[in-house]
Amino acid sequence: MGNHRIIQWKMNDVNGQVVAGGNGQGNRLDQLNEPTDVIIDKEMDSFIICDQRNRRIVRWFRRNDTTEGEVLIDNIRCWGLAMDDQRYLYTCNFEQHEVRRYQIEDKNETIVAGGNGQGGGLNQLNWPSYVFVDQQQSVYVSDRNNHRVMKWNNGAKEGIIVAGGQGEGAALTQLNWPKGLFVDTLDTVYVADDKNNRVMRWPKGATQGTVIMGGNGVGEGANQFKGPQERIRAFQYHDCSNVCHEKCRPIASYKPEKRIGGLSDS
Repeated sequence: MGNHRIIQWKMNDVNGQVVAGGNGQGNRLDQLNEPTDVIIDKEMDSFIICDQRNRRIVRWFRRNDTTEGEVLIDNIRCWGLAMDDQRYLYTCNFEQHEVRRYQIEDKNETIVAGGNGQGGGLNQLNWPSYVFVDQQQSVYVSDRNNHRVMKWNNGAKEGIIVAGGQGEGAALTQLNWPKGLFVDTLDTVYVADDKNNRVMRWPKGATQGTVIMGGNGVGEGANQFKGPQERIRAFQYHDCSNVCHEKCRPIASYKPEKRIGGLSDS
């Protein structure tokens, strides 16, 4: 069915390198099962991977002799991951409709967004997919089934709608299954608008967004997307299926400062 692996592509490389998984679908420590997100922990020189179908988050060290991962968190339906400057790990648990923050070394955890059941209230989430954390530890969440992006300030009991929130649709005021996102230093939100096959930019306080990529129907043309999902910071490929358009098609890079290739170190 799939390749179930993480591939690293360095800039200008013709071929990628398997850095995690690649031993078939399964739940052994040398296997992955439909990974949905990956981040790099610089301090530990390792990849942290959301091994979604195995209900776990695993770490794979970047050493050349690494042949298997280790389980950091188990029994979790995680989709997206993030890490802040203090090395707290943030996970989108789409089954519990919440985002949790973990201190990896001692497994302490705190709910930082949602956690009030499935719903559309400002204190709720409905199938959170990806998460971004800024330097103030504010949490931005792609609230997929509510078709909005939410911002939860550090310690807040409810969130603020910063993109979408006007129901499912293709208008510039709307999103349709928001997925990967990035927030710049001006609090501008960049979001992969999955079902609308586009990437949108929402400045702070804006009531509508601007299409900056795609938006020309579904397809494989240079000006088109087919279900963009992944994080908008660098080109990275979560190779969870041979048929990867809908589940894990990488989207083009967009950074206000520059465009880069390969797995990002940040």
